[in-house]
Amino acid sequence: MNITNLIKELNLDVETQVNNDITFDNVYIGDLLSVVMSNAKENSIWITIQTHLNIVAVADLIDISAILVVENMDVDEDTVEKANELGIPILTTDKSAYEVACEICKLEN
Repeated sequence: MNITNLIKELNLDVETQVNNDITFDNVYIGDLLSVVMSNAKENSIWITIQTHLNIVAVADLIDISAILVVENMDVDEDTVEKANELGIPILTTDKSAYEVACEICKLEN
């Protein structure tokens, strides 16, 4: 699925620059960085409540397509800056991880 379509369909807020060609194949939900590094697949949307700089490093390490921060959490400025530098989109929503995952599943079917 294309990231731009996801943004439009779920009415997500965009915190960083977004390359319209970015796609994703999977969704991973997790907040413990070591577990995300071990289990998330490349080209995934990573759904989390984490907002600090280390989420960008983890996303870059495992080739995450985009980070989706849920529950209306405020993303740190240095996190946004680093994500822009590396070309990793950060999206936000006030919805829960469960709600967003269900909506993505509906879009894929």
